[in-house]
Amino acid sequence: MLWAALDILTQANFWAATVRIATPLIFGVLGALLCERAGVLNLGIEGIFVVGAMSGWLAVYLGLPLWGGVAVAALAGAVFGLLHGVLTVPLGLSQHVTGIGVTLLATSVAYFGYRVAFPNVATPPRIEPFPPLHVPVLGDLPFIGPILGQQTAFTVLAFLCVGLLAFVLARTPLGLALRAVGDNPEAVEAQGLSVVALRIGAVMAGSALMALGGAFLTLSAFNAFYFGMINGRGWVCIALTVFASWRPGKALLGALLFGALDAYQLRLQTITGGAVPSQIFLMLPYIFSIAALVLVARRADYPRALMKPYFKGQR
Repeated sequence: MLWAALDILTQANFWAATVRIATPLIFGVLGALLCERAGVLNLGIEGIFVVGAMSGWLAVYLGLPLWGGVAVAALAGAVFGLLHGVLTVPLGLSQHVTGIGVTLLATSVAYFGYRVAFPNVATPPRIEPFPPLHVPVLGDLPFIGPILGQQTAFTVLAFLCVGLLAFVLARTPLGLALRAVGDNPEAVEAQGLSVVALRIGAVMAGSALMALGGAFLTLSAFNAFYFGMINGRGWVCIALTVFASWRPGKALLGALLFGALDAYQLRLQTITGGAVPSQIFLMLPYIFSIAALVLVARRADYPRALMKPYFKGQR
């Protein structure tokens, strides 16, 4: 059994599943990271995942192309990000309470919209999702080919977003302003920049990324919208953001690590043949994530103005 468990790590299908499971988490962690870098905790992520999944899928079902569904999902996420940003930045309301409220509102809106659109449907209607990619040359390689061959353009978009966000935060004036507004908003105001505009913009962009994580599930991983399909992924992204120390590269690593643990436990269940309760395996990714979070959180360099409301002229 030990050799069978180790053999899983040599299988291309395992690594393909790892990337596939990690993809929505990549979007979610990047979105949470962007919000928190600007000083705003966005606990609305779970609901934004749900509304992104439902709105993107519904748009495609109603006739838009797949990339049109992606755009609709991002727009829906940005709208809820705007709501969260307005309530927490200029009004200074509790970011924890507002985030939970946004999650409840977004989830309810998504479920209500689904029931209105399909009042008498027992099985969710299906769409044609993103097809797997065939990458020339690389797709024909012995081990890498099967891994890449099971991914879609949506996964490629996730990896591109990692590089883009890393570049923006580290190499552009906008990134410097976003990092500064999460650490020292007084200095940003002294430079003549708007703290409110920067924070709300970051929350809207971050929420759009979160919604793409939900849209991936309905437009790429699956082909329909189901109640409960998000299954806590948003909360996992909040933890992974701390694990990543608010860095896009480490965010990618954390998402892949969680994806690998999740894919691994599914295969371990098959090897044991039911000798061990399945609930034990289902807990493994979360146990390891909590352990990693505890170890990293002690020395994490938090944005110093995170969750601290700021009002113009305040000293």
